[in-house]
Amino acid sequence: MSDLIARALPVYGLAEDTPLTLLNRSENETWRAGPLILRLHRQGYHAKSEIASELAWLTALQDLPGLNAVKPVAGAQGLVTEVDGRFLVAFAPIGGQELQPGDDLARWFAPLGEITARLHLHARQWTPPPGFTRKRWDVETILGPNPHWGHWRQAQGLDPQGEALLARATDRLAATLNAYGTGPETFGLIHADLRLANLMVDGDRLTAIDFDDCGFGWWAYDLAAALSFYETDPRLPDLIARWVEGYTRIAPLRPGDRAMIPSLIFLRRVLLTAWLSTRADSDTAQGFGGPAYTQGTLVLADRYLTDGLSAFLP
Repeated sequence: MSDLIARALPVYGLAEDTPLTLLNRSENETWRAGPLILRLHRQGYHAKSEIASELAWLTALQDLPGLNAVKPVAGAQGLVTEVDGRFLVAFAPIGGQELQPGDDLARWFAPLGEITARLHLHARQWTPPPGFTRKRWDVETILGPNPHWGHWRQAQGLDPQGEALLARATDRLAATLNAYGTGPETFGLIHADLRLANLMVDGDRLTAIDFDDCGFGWWAYDLAAALSFYETDPRLPDLIARWVEGYTRIAPLRPGDRAMIPSLIFLRRVLLTAWLSTRADSDTAQGFGGPAYTQGTLVLADRYLTDGLSAFLP
C-alpha cells in the first residue's frame, strides 16, 4: 500500500519520496506523510459519495465554538482522491496523543459529553448539501441478517450455549430499540465512533478525529461508542455519569434517552464482537479481539437479561 500512497502524494503537492509511516490499520489504513495524515479507505465499504459526505460535515464543523474536530485537507482532485480505484483523504495533523484506557478517563468524560452535545446540536440544525449520504446504524444494520460489520454469530470462541444466550439477549435488545424508535428526537446524524482511539488529548484540549463511521443513529449511541472495548470496566457507572453531566451542560437529555443508555452500550458491545471477527487482521482486533472479548460479551448478555444492566443507569 505504501507504493499506492506514494503515487497519491503529488496530488497533495508532496514529492513521491516523502517519508511514509503507517500509523494504524483498522477499518482503514492511516499514514503519516510529511505534513499530512492520509487515510486509505478499505475497498468495498464506503462509496465516494459517502466519503465526500463525511468530509462535508467535518468542513461544516470547523471553527464551531467549543468543538475541536480534525480538519480535512483538499488535494488537486478535491477532498476525495482516487488512485487505482482506491479512495484517499487527507487531514491536518493533530497535536497530542490518543486517550488510553489507563488514563484518568474521569477527567475527560465530562468534556467529551460537552463535545458530543455540540455535535448533536449542530447536526439537528444543519442542512446537509445535496447528495449527502451516510450509513444508518439501527436494529436492521447492526442486528439484522446482513449487518454492516458482520454478524455476532461469527464471534470467536462462541459455543452453542453462548450463541443461545446471545440470541435471547439480542432479541430483547431489538424489541427495546424498536420500541424506542428512530424519530428525530432520538435519532440523527452522529459521530458513531467516539472511542478513545478517536480522541486526541493535548494539554487541556480534547479533539475528535476519524468521522469515518459517522451516520444516522441514536443520539445516545455516541456515549456507548465512547465506552468501546472496556464495557465491563468497573469505572463505567462513574464515566457515564460524568458524560451525562457534561452533555447536559450544553443540551438536554430526556429521561427516556438516559434509560436507553444500558441498551445502547450492550448494542455497541454486540456490534464490536462481530466486527472483531470480521476484521481480525486489524491492529484493533489484535489488541482487543479473541474469545476473551466474546466471553465478556456473554457476561453482559446475561446481566442484560437479568436486570437490563441497571448499574449503568445515570
